[in-house]
Amino acid sequence: MKHSRPNIAMILTDDHAAHAIGAYGSIVNETPRIDEIACRGVTVENCFATNSLCSPSRASILTGTYSHVNGVTTLSTPIDASQPTFISLLREAGYRTAIVGKWHMGHGEGHDPQGFDYWDVVIDQGEYNDPQFLSAEGLRRETGYATDIITDLALNWIDGDDSDRPWCVLIYHKAPHRPWIPDEKHRGMYSAPIPLPRTFADDYSTRSTSTRRATMRIADFLAEEDLKQLPPEGLSYEDLAAWKYQRYMEDYLACVASVDDNVGRVIDHLTSSGEFDDTLLMYSSDQGFFLGEHGWFDKRFMYEESLRMPLVMSYPHQLPAQTRHSQIATNVDLAQTILEAAGVEAHPRMQGHSLWNQLCGEPGETDRNGMYYRYFENEDGFHRAPAHYGYRTTRYKLIYFYNDGLGLPGTGHYTYPPEWELYDLEADPDETNNVYDKSAYFQIREQLKADMWREQALLGDAPHPSQPRPELIGP
Repeated sequence: MKHSRPNIAMILTDDHAAHAIGAYGSIVNETPRIDEIACRGVTVENCFATNSLCSPSRASILTGTYSHVNGVTTLSTPIDASQPTFISLLREAGYRTAIVGKWHMGHGEGHDPQGFDYWDVVIDQGEYNDPQFLSAEGLRRETGYATDIITDLALNWIDGDDSDRPWCVLIYHKAPHRPWIPDEKHRGMYSAPIPLPRTFADDYSTRSTSTRRATMRIADFLAEEDLKQLPPEGLSYEDLAAWKYQRYMEDYLACVASVDDNVGRVIDHLTSSGEFDDTLLMYSSDQGFFLGEHGWFDKRFMYEESLRMPLVMSYPHQLPAQTRHSQIATNVDLAQTILEAAGVEAHPRMQGHSLWNQLCGEPGETDRNGMYYRYFENEDGFHRAPAHYGYRTTRYKLIYFYNDGLGLPGTGHYTYPPEWELYDLEADPDETNNVYDKSAYFQIREQLKADMWREQALLGDAPHPSQPRPELIGP
């Protein structure tokens, strides 16, 4: 049934790298159903996470604010779910609202989604097989594979009300999060050799020591739980690294294949019910992920593979098909974009920019010059990624590793001297050549420092005390 306002379905996965999606040029897998959304709508090419970590990114998507405002800075800082969200505003405007799947902004059974007419979420990270769910009615266990079950529950909810009210459902999957357990249908479908990334053997020769401390290298830190079998004996270090990569990618991509099938189920359901053209259908992930680039798995860093989020969306009544949006966007922008699409006014505390007019091919807000990033955890005990913030423009990326957890929950106790990195993304898209100390980039780096300082002031995020006031800012 046609609504004056669109239905909204946001499908969000956990750790799905954009470069493992066909619409973003993947060379390691195919995602025909996710690509179908892109083909029938818009691909946002440069959408970035402002804190590449699951809970903080989800909080920013929901509230339209940066981590230092919504309070979810680390994996150990639960959300105050009473703060305004795009969901609470849609509900006030007459939408039916639901979330099914991975909430991951509270601990144990302390999940407290608010603003939803219906919520049914997995506990913490959730399980791939026979997962537990928590709803307002209590705790229960479902039989089956999580990606299928989450889709089942979401589609059942969509069909469960014959009123004429528009609806918004968040379909939040666990997959393809570690430890990458495929279902039987897709297990083994990627047994052919998967090409190694160009930077798989990165030696970090120009990088800061902050980067080198990270314990994310596939060769050294993938565990038996991840690999699910012992490696062959007698392999050299290089051959063992390549073997681990293949095992990791086989299961990761098989989990993605299950997600893709279930995206197709949502598309087919909306089509058969006649609601596809009236629905803003979105597919994204809470951040990017390293798929062997620089020898790594996981995320956290401000480097491109971790920073970039996939974002494709369709709404045939308004979004032009087969279009690509190349301007800088962030996860903080999604709340205001959704609200404008629904004709609902954003909350004044929201810090993003609505992309809606630009996505519809109309004149929009002035393009932003760059985006601000901050990762708060420091030496977390597992991945040892350093606390850092930075500023990315269309060509350059400046990163300041301040190496201090500031006593936040989930951070380590060690601190280290601060360090800078600078990358020219045009000359060095793989980010293997840190040019911070190169004389040819002196003026550029100083300008970026000033631009980042101004952006921090605009967003209300205080620079770390170790960072000198940029000379271009003045006294």
